[in-house]
Amino acid sequence: METKGITCRIPLALHQKITEEMRSQGITVGQFIEQIIHEHYEKGELTMAKTRTMAFQISEELFQRIKEYLTRFEQVYGRRLTQKEFVLSLIENALEEADEEFEAATATEDTDAESGQADEGESAPDDTHWNEE
Repeated sequence: METKGITCRIPLALHQKITEEMRSQGITVGQFIEQIIHEHYEKGELTMAKTRTMAFQISEELFQRIKEYLTRFEQVYGRRLTQKEFVLSLIENALEEADEEFEAATATEDTDAESGQADEGESAPDDTHWNEE
């Protein structure tokens, strides 16, 4: 693969932030820049794809809890998480969980149906034991 270099000057504060991020991920400058460029173009593809808007209201208390979470996230992980990223990740995780639950429920129904068909016409054994004295 042919490669080409990029050189640019950036503010010191941004450089320090990037250096900290690379250190936490254990990657080189080249890997970091490549990652950022890929993310930029992937985001562009997403925005060009058909999207829909969801809008809803939440209580002030819940809104403040979300803001506090996002602030703590940035403090702990050293990167900003947007409200959109946060909500989308919650939705995606909930949908994945629901899919797993649906699959498990469907598998249980299929197993029950199969065992019910096999037992059709057969009477269940009587496990009741009477002690006659």
